[in-house]
Amino acid sequence: MSESPQKPCTSEQAGQMDFWLGEWDLTWEGGQGTNTITKEFGSCVIMENFDGQPGMDFRGMSVSTYNPNIDAWQQTWVDDQGSYFALTGGMQGEQFVLECENIRDGQPVQLRMVFHNIAADSLDWDWQRFNKETEVWENVWQIHYQRKTA
Repeated sequence: MSESPQKPCTSEQAGQMDFWLGEWDLTWEGGQGTNTITKEFGSCVIMENFDGQPGMDFRGMSVSTYNPNIDAWQQTWVDDQGSYFALTGGMQGEQFVLECENIRDGQPVQLRMVFHNIAADSLDWDWQRFNKETEVWENVWQIHYQRKTA
């Protein structure tokens, strides 16, 4: 008797971003906003809806999925400023890291987001850029997430 194939999106790796699910109040230096993260499409896609208001006039969304063919997470981010990022990554120790290369002022730049200090009701998120001269990741934007209470 043959085993039935595993249902899509039920592997351990496919649950690695579940810490991010929920409704969040966000704070950063000089601002605050909200983020709502849900699982969609048979729990195969994590959908993000970011609203920077009232802290800033900035809205965006992402879709993320675990791709078993490359054993990594892939995320697509778009926003009302015309930005587009295609990121890839996954768990690195206690952190969840997604990276991409993009073009700024005609030059390639390495970017990444790092989810860290992950707890049941809070986490920290850093948007970083790699400085080629110092060979160090530098924080561009840091956000603290606090889970909304009912």
